[in-house]
Amino acid sequence: MYETYFGLRERPFSKTPDPRFLYLSRGHREALARMQYAVEERDLVLLTGEIGCGKTTLSRALMDALDDSFKVVCLINPRLTPLEFLSSLARHLGAAEPARFKVDLLEQIGKCLYDDYENGVTPVVVIDEAQLVPHKETFDEIRLLTNFQLDDRNLVSVVLMGQPELRRRLRHRAYEPLRQRIGMQYDLKPLDLAETAEYLDFRMVKAGGRPGLFDEAAVAAIFAYAKGTPRMINHAASLALLECFGRGGETVDQAVIEAVMMELSDTL
Repeated sequence: MYETYFGLRERPFSKTPDPRFLYLSRGHREALARMQYAVEERDLVLLTGEIGCGKTTLSRALMDALDDSFKVVCLINPRLTPLEFLSSLARHLGAAEPARFKVDLLEQIGKCLYDDYENGVTPVVVIDEAQLVPHKETFDEIRLLTNFQLDDRNLVSVVLMGQPELRRRLRHRAYEPLRQRIGMQYDLKPLDLAETAEYLDFRMVKAGGRPGLFDEAAVAAIFAYAKGTPRMINHAASLALLECFGRGGETVDQAVIEAVMMELSDTL
């Protein structure tokens, strides 16, 4: 709709986790570096952050950064019993028909992991929204994946991603064995005001537009609304582009952003 008007090749503030549009703030850069290091070391890494802060986009960027010696298994629905988790994992690792019983499933998973090792491949198991894992016993199975190892290395890397409640949950003494297996962790924070301005310019330029379309008042209003959360920044910025286009304006200024904030204040 407004792409041609602003000289854009595509929409700059899409809700999809496209790694091309990942703005590497200091925090996002640090998180990605830690995740990549942990995966290369075949370790277990924990990434937490508020809803919409960019965890899933970071996981996509991690996948893009890894070479063909890694095979990524992404589990996006973690509401699984221990047996369901093992069955799903076995299927993703290449087991044609996952077994019905735990002992057989573990044998299948072990065979897949050793086959991958012989082929020079390291599986990376990414568990998104891990705070939704319903059973401690499922976390125990995740922890025990690190038991698949040789004398000098693990055979699988595990990335646990979730909201801050995941970190709080894992502080309980019942999860001490799992905490001891976590080799790297990072808590992703929201963007600050300066980073919000850079984020808006970065995504506009990445989509083929120009920097500076959002003036200082607009950036401040978007930051106050979104509190530095990229997903909420995207929502406000998309509405601002539509409003600016409708008015025939050249920049997202005070008048445009006030209309957008009024619309957002009326949203349920």
